[in-house]
Amino acid sequence: MPAHSLAQGLRLPVNGLDYAILAVYFAVVLGIGFAARRSVRTSLDFFLSGRSLPAWVTGLAFVAANLGATEILGMAANGAQYGAYTVHWYWIGAIPAMVFLGLVMMPFYYGSKVRSVPEFLLHRFGPASHLLSSVIFAVSSVLIAGVNLYAMAIVLQALLGWPQWVAIVVAGFFVLAYITLGGLSSAIYNEVLQFFVILAALIPLTVVGLKRVGGWGGLSDSLTATHGEDFLSAWGGTGIGHANPLGANWLTIVLGLGFVMSFGYWTTNFAEVQRALSARNLSAARRTPLIAAFPKMFIPLVVVVPGLIATVMEPALGKPGSSLSYNDAIPVLMRDLLPNGVLGVAVTGLLAAFMAGMAANVSAFNTVFTNDIWAAYVKRDREDAYYLRTGRVVTAVGVVAGMGTAFIASSFSNIMNYLQTLFSFFNVPLFCVFIIGMFWKRATAAAGFWGLLTGTVAAMINYFWFYKQGVIAIPSDQGANFVSSIVAFAVGAVVMGAVSLFTTPKPAGSLAGLVYGTVSPGMAEPPAEGDDAWYRSPALLGWGAVILAAACYIPFSL
Repeated sequence: MPAHSLAQGLRLPVNGLDYAILAVYFAVVLGIGFAARRSVRTSLDFFLSGRSLPAWVTGLAFVAANLGATEILGMAANGAQYGAYTVHWYWIGAIPAMVFLGLVMMPFYYGSKVRSVPEFLLHRFGPASHLLSSVIFAVSSVLIAGVNLYAMAIVLQALLGWPQWVAIVVAGFFVLAYITLGGLSSAIYNEVLQFFVILAALIPLTVVGLKRVGGWGGLSDSLTATHGEDFLSAWGGTGIGHANPLGANWLTIVLGLGFVMSFGYWTTNFAEVQRALSARNLSAARRTPLIAAFPKMFIPLVVVVPGLIATVMEPALGKPGSSLSYNDAIPVLMRDLLPNGVLGVAVTGLLAAFMAGMAANVSAFNTVFTNDIWAAYVKRDREDAYYLRTGRVVTAVGVVAGMGTAFIASSFSNIMNYLQTLFSFFNVPLFCVFIIGMFWKRATAAAGFWGLLTGTVAAMINYFWFYKQGVIAIPSDQGANFVSSIVAFAVGAVVMGAVSLFTTPKPAGSLAGLVYGTVSPGMAEPPAEGDDAWYRSPALLGWGAVILAAACYIPFSL
C-alpha cells in the first residue's frame, strides 16, 4: 500500500509540554545557524567548513547525516517486514565500507584537495565523466532530500494532525535557514545535536517496548511462533534456492549489499564524504568514518528492534487490508508507549532525523551544483564572493526542488526500498568507476564516462524491465535492488575494461595522488600534535570496528 496512507488512528495525544520541547529545539537549531554564520567568509568556509573541524565532530556528523528519518522509519519498517535480516544493512552493509573509506580512499580524496567526489573524477578521468557524475549526483541528492521531506510530512500529519504542506514548509524553512546562514558548519553542528536528540527519542521507545513484550525472551518467543525461527536469524534460510522474506540469498547479500551497494554508497556518496572533507587535517579526515563506524554498528538496537517490537504489538502491521503499513512501526510504538514530555522528545527526535537527512543532501547538492556544474561549465573564473552568493541561492533551489520530488516516494510502501533503488541506480556505477580508476592506471577518460553511463542504464533496465515487467522472477524489491547493483557494477566494469583497451590512457605523471601506489604532496602531510597517539591510529580503529561488527552477528547466528 502507498506510504501516504498512514492510519488516522496514529494521532498522538500531544500537549503544551510536548510543543514546548519542539519549540526549544527549533530555537537551538536556528541559534547554531546564526553562530556558525560568523565563521563563513569564503566559499571554502561555506561548502567545507574551511577544512577546520575536529574528527569527533565530523565523525558524529557522518553517522547523523545517514541517520535520517528515512533510515529510522525505513529500517524499522525493514525490521517489521524482514526481521533480523535487516542487521545486514549495518554489519556487512556499512561497517566494512566505512572502514575502507577511512583507510584507503580518504587519503586520495583529502590529499588531492578536491572539494567534492565528482571533482575527483575530473582530475582522474576528465570533464566528460565529471559533468555526468555531477548531474547524476545533483539529481539523486534532490530525490533523496525529497524522500526525507515527504516521510516527515506524512508522519507529522499522522502524529500531530499537521497538514502535509505545513510540515513540508516548516521543516524546509528551518533547513534552508540554518544552511543558508552557516553553510556546512551549521549543518554539521546541527547534525551532532540531532544525533543525541535522535538517541534520546529512540532509547526510551526501545526500552519501554521491550518491557511491554516481556523482554528479549518474550519478543523471541512471540516472533518465532508467528513468523518461524528464521525471522530472528541473520543467515537462516539464506541458502541458494531457499525462500525467505527478503527474497535474497547469502551470495546476493554478500555481493549485492555487502560489496557493491554498501561500498557504492559509503565511499562515493558525497553527502557522507563531505563531512570527512571538512576535517581539519588528513588524519582527522581518515578517522571521521572510522569513529562513525562504532555508533553505527549499534544503531540496530534502537531502530531494528523497535520494528520487531511493533510486529508483536500490532500484528496487523503491513498486512493486506490493514490501514497500517510497515512504515508505521515507529509511530505505532510512539502512540502506544510514550507519556507526554517523553512524547515531545520522541517527536522532536523524529523531526531532527528528517532534518539531518535532508540537510546532508541539500548541503551536498549546493556544493556539487555550485562548484562542479556552475563554476566549472557555466560561470568560470568569477570572484569567490560570487560563488558564495551562488551557493546560498542554490541551497534555496535545492530545498524547493526537494519539496517537488517528495511525492515520487508515495508509490513505495517501504521507503527504504525506494532509497535502495536510487542507490543501485546512482551510487553503484559511480563506485565501479572510482574503484577501477583508483586501482588501475590503464583506465582511460573515455572508459570512465562510458562505464558510468552504461552501469547506470543497466541498473535501470534490470529494475524497470526485467524485474517490474516480470521477465525474471525476483521475490522482492530489495532482492531486485541487490541484483540491479550487481548488474550495474558488472556492466560498468566490463565496459571500462573494453573501452580502456582501445583508447589512450593519461600520462603516468598526471596520476599522482589519484591512483593507488602514487603519492601527491597533500598525502604526505605530517600528523598534527596528538594525532600519532596509539588510540587514534586509523588501522586500530578500522580493524577494531570490523572485528566488533563481526562479533555482533553471533547472537543472531546461533
